[in-house]
Amino acid sequence: MSTLTLSGINKRYDNGAHAVRGVDMEISDGELIVFVGPSGCGKSTLLRMVAGLETITEGEMKIDDLRINETSPADRDVAMVFQNYALYPHMTVFRNMAYGLSNRGMAKSEIEAKVRETAKMLRIEDYLERKPAQLSGGQRQRVAMGRAIVRSPKLFLFDEPLSNLDAKLRVQMRIEIKRLQRELGVTSIYVTHDQTEAMTLADRLAVINEGKVEQMGSPMDLYSDPKTLFVASFIGSPHINLLPARFETGQLQVGTTAISGFEGLPEGVPLMLGIRPEHIAQHPDGGIEISVDLVEQLGADSLIYGAVSGFDSAEPEELCVRAGEALQLTPGERIKLNFEVDRAMVFRTDSGERLV
Repeated sequence: MSTLTLSGINKRYDNGAHAVRGVDMEISDGELIVFVGPSGCGKSTLLRMVAGLETITEGEMKIDDLRINETSPADRDVAMVFQNYALYPHMTVFRNMAYGLSNRGMAKSEIEAKVRETAKMLRIEDYLERKPAQLSGGQRQRVAMGRAIVRSPKLFLFDEPLSNLDAKLRVQMRIEIKRLQRELGVTSIYVTHDQTEAMTLADRLAVINEGKVEQMGSPMDLYSDPKTLFVASFIGSPHINLLPARFETGQLQVGTTAISGFEGLPEGVPLMLGIRPEHIAQHPDGGIEISVDLVEQLGADSLIYGAVSGFDSAEPEELCVRAGEALQLTPGERIKLNFEVDRAMVFRTDSGERLV
């Protein structure tokens, strides 16, 4: 098990693109860190820099106390699991898993024992003589993970490994990856653009935007206490509700509705009010009114989607409400809503800074 330290890491390409910007990070022994963010934000580039597949333009990277900036990928003792599995199609499952160990000159008996032990752990011991083309997507991903596990590396690196699988299998494999990582205790970095996957797997999340780490912390810390508008809007499913607002004469003006309970906000500055769907409730005297567009029945609860009244914009502002019961509402029906002011968030629209 190992620690990973990133200090002032930058990546610039010859065409001027600045893909990774000043990343500082400490990853503890046995921790599973998830890099999450939209496509093109720099998360995979950062992972590839840890693997040694991309050079570091500026900064220093250490595994334990050893600087690895110039260390070749083969000598870093890290194992990477790719989105496309990267298995050798002409080799059996056994040979795919044993290949790296053979190259290290390990004894055949030891290779046999390690491969079979790992295959049993991953429940693929019945497929060792098959080739990748004879396996399902989930089985191929288990083989790719097995190939990484048998090496007993200092770091596991996962680059969107589940994106090629169907939804049900992704859920199963998330559970499997988390279980294995916990049992093996190997320091791991997992890259995904799927925030549900990130929330499920991570000990800590690093939300990356335009090459920078916007915020890092536990999944629930980032959900309940986001520091920026980007983090608030990226973390959470369904997404946080965001409504344009302004602060006037001691009240927050949201459309035509004035809401008390907010203090010390800047006047004359475009603001954004953020409210999680579960912090809004139907109330006969509610200050916000919506016209119902859709009710999504989820069994134990419902999601109500509707257009908010009182805004001048050409496109109506949409709101999502999580109701803790099955509701029968008709499209076009108007309902009034209240929200918990102490759970609401206010952001500057220009900088994205959270004010409340």
